[in-house]
Amino acid sequence: MRSISGIRGIVGETLSPEVIALHTKAFLEFFNAKKIVLGRDSRPTGEAIADLVCGVCRLAGVEVIYCGLATTPTVELLVEHCKADGGIIITASHNPLEWNALKFLNSKGIFPSPKEADAIFAKADKAEFTWANYASVGKKENLQNGNKIHIDLTTALPFVDVPAIKAKRFKVALDAVNGAGSFILPELLKALNCEVVPIHCTPNGTFPRGAEPLAENLGDLEKAVFENKCAVGFALDPDADRCAIVDENGKAIGEEYTLAIAVESVLEREKKDVSVNLSTSRMSEDLAEKFGVKCHRTKVGEVNVSLNMMEHGGVVGGEGNGGVILPALHYGRDSLVSVALVLDYLARHNSTISNWVKLHPSYTMLKKKFELSGAVAEVLQKIEKLFEGWTVDNRDGLWLGKGKCFVHIRASNTEPVIRVISEAPTKDEAELLCKKVEDLL
Repeated sequence: MRSISGIRGIVGETLSPEVIALHTKAFLEFFNAKKIVLGRDSRPTGEAIADLVCGVCRLAGVEVIYCGLATTPTVELLVEHCKADGGIIITASHNPLEWNALKFLNSKGIFPSPKEADAIFAKADKAEFTWANYASVGKKENLQNGNKIHIDLTTALPFVDVPAIKAKRFKVALDAVNGAGSFILPELLKALNCEVVPIHCTPNGTFPRGAEPLAENLGDLEKAVFENKCAVGFALDPDADRCAIVDENGKAIGEEYTLAIAVESVLEREKKDVSVNLSTSRMSEDLAEKFGVKCHRTKVGEVNVSLNMMEHGGVVGGEGNGGVILPALHYGRDSLVSVALVLDYLARHNSTISNWVKLHPSYTMLKKKFELSGAVAEVLQKIEKLFEGWTVDNRDGLWLGKGKCFVHIRASNTEPVIRVISEAPTKDEAELLCKKVEDLL
């Protein structure tokens, strides 16, 4: 699969060495890269693919700064920090273990735009490349302190009251799904004077639960929070750009709340616009209204939100899948930022997660996916007719909204499925919206 999220496939089948080499070289030539940052998640195939990608880069005359095991946001941040021309992250994020992928970054540490991605893929398909001669092979540098750089820059943010967090001495449970966040997140929490209860923090690439930090996958974390009397639990995905929350009672509250709490924590200090994607809960929209700023909605995909924030000077934003973007640090979804902002809010307000939930409007969001079958465009036309009178947005599949409700139907960028997201003030309303769409799929 090829999209703004890069290329991904099943290793040994669709994601072959030839495919990896061609797309890596195309990426390097498109951005005229002379130096790149390279990192990987904990998947068993990651190291071998990293060796291949590193070799292609060096034979193209490109210097490689290799981070080894690194979160997606760490690589994004380091591209700018190291003044590199781009970056490559070897991770299939939430896809199953047999998958892997290459995520490409430009010199700003963000994913290529849709037009840039198409141009890279066209160049790969053409496969007319030139290579460096024997005297011009690129160097490789193993970066040892990437995690420390990321942690230090996070704790230095003006939106993170480190003394207040340290004074609370929070007990925090962390489920890193044995992924790239297994080391760096516990290190961040310890830097914030938290007592860490680690769950699945051995980065061996064997995911002990569903890779996505969805509520139904977080039973172990819920138990750990409850039994250890933790103030909060955080759950990551394999590349640690997403973060979900378990409250102090041991209840997974849903990944949408991470962004909402972060938005409020930031807007309390700086009242500027917010950007979220079309599938994100309207909780962030409600908070933008509360603080008198605009909430812009974009197509799904981190880069779409990032570019929108650049255009409108947004102070915070992200995607409702647990991905928070804070431009004060960088323009990528970042679980370290998520954790720091949530702890900041709890510390400054002397509050709890469950209390935050009680104080804010309640919504039910349902997220379902279905295998692709037939022509998507024809199905979307039928659905649009069924919702006559609703506000329509066709920028990314089909988004339909009315009052406090919406339903969003779109083809996934990362899986061969159609995603259906519905949100409403009550569970019955949300289920009815999903059912009306499902009947036509």
